[in-house]
Amino acid sequence: MRRLSRDDVTKVLSGADDVTIAKIIGTGATVDELAEAQAWLANDEPMINDLRPLAQGRVRELVDILSELDEDDDEQGDPGSASHSVG
Repeated sequence: MRRLSRDDVTKVLSGADDVTIAKIIGTGATVDELAEAQAWLANDEPMINDLRPLAQGRVRELVDILSELDEDDDEQGDPGSASHSVG
């Protein structure tokens, strides 16, 4: 299996910064593992209901990195968050 390249990561995560891209590539993951990590983030409950084991290894690392990226996006782009309230 082929390891992720910068091109692979930017195609999937258009808004990722250089540090995040480097972290993702640094896991040594493959394109399939990145796709699996994204599936876990989007559909964790159905995957658990299908009795799939929780993400492990490189997929788990990717899930952690991608969830941090999602949290950063939520904090910066959510006009209803407490950090952006007008007082």
